[in-house]
Amino acid sequence: MKARSVRIWSIIHRWTSLVSTIFLLLLCLTGLPLIFHHEIDEWLGYAPKPEGAFDGRPKSTVDQIAKAALASDPGKMLQYIAWDKDEPGSVIAYTNGAVDGKPDDAVVRAFGAHSASLLGPVGTGPMLIVLKLHTDMFAGLPGKLFLGGMGLLFLVAVFSGVVLYFPFTRRLEFGTIRQSKTHRVAWLDWHNLIGVTTVVWAVAVGGTGVINTWAELMLDNWRATELSSMVAPYAGQPPPARLASLDLIVENAMLAAPGMEFAFIAFPGTPFSSSHHFAAFMRGNQPLTSRLLRPVLLDGETAEIADTRDLPVYLKALFISQPLHFGDYGGMPLKIIWALLDLLTIVVIGSGLYLWWVKWRKTRRGLALFAAHALTAETR
Repeated sequence: MKARSVRIWSIIHRWTSLVSTIFLLLLCLTGLPLIFHHEIDEWLGYAPKPEGAFDGRPKSTVDQIAKAALASDPGKMLQYIAWDKDEPGSVIAYTNGAVDGKPDDAVVRAFGAHSASLLGPVGTGPMLIVLKLHTDMFAGLPGKLFLGGMGLLFLVAVFSGVVLYFPFTRRLEFGTIRQSKTHRVAWLDWHNLIGVTTVVWAVAVGGTGVINTWAELMLDNWRATELSSMVAPYAGQPPPARLASLDLIVENAMLAAPGMEFAFIAFPGTPFSSSHHFAAFMRGNQPLTSRLLRPVLLDGETAEIADTRDLPVYLKALFISQPLHFGDYGGMPLKIIWALLDLLTIVVIGSGLYLWWVKWRKTRRGLALFAAHALTAETR
């Protein structure tokens, strides 16, 4: 590589890294506990306690769980009922002051899948603060998009670092740490070695993180295009005078999507349905397909199937990237690997900042000495 190209790539790597450094450290530091958020919530006592064994007794009906959820929040309305694939013994209900109420105003509780009894609140405690810092820094959509921009800068920094590493390896064998040199040289070797060995993980996590910051825009686009197309034949229909049985909704949705499981039901008037329809979101029963959803639109009064169709490719990419970002695909072993790689990335970011600071201090000292010599020469 020519010296001019090396300088250009060096400038790109330096400034994309520096601009995004603080926010990348924030994401890495908050992302570390989020890898184990289920375990931390259980340890701190913020996770609902699962039901005990029920000796093969049948589960409660969805109507019974809905009744229990409304009894727990008098005067509230149901927005969603969801099934966590990792907690088959519980069903999660979202209630709010209005069916189209803000997500931050929703009360989320878990109920026993067999007894329909209240198990406890969901999504409370300190991990919620950590999650908000990690996703949007308490700034909503602007915060998400800003962090997405920082993620793009991080990807550019990773790519430019790889480009710069190839000329470096021509002079030294892979993995060489020059201990006989200065501390800065040793840290440079460690920075390069750890960076290049974690590059695949960094690209995967950084890329999925960027995709996740666009989730709200993707869902808005889906509602404005696909969902609008699904409900267009029913335009002008009033909200249901009386909601259909949720058990019938479940039965008909299973007929429309055979071989799939329930992810969640959106009630009429919520952002994921129309004012007249229920929307049942089904998922596959395999590790990969369980992340992919298929919406089934059902009449809010009769529970008749109105429409069903696959999600667009960009939403499929979003739903696949979300668990990959936090290492949720392979249980505890993968979570531990994700945590170790996160720690190594923190070392790469910290060492890069240290290398820049040492070089900047050396340059500043050199400029100060030059200015002092110049001033001395003038006074002679």
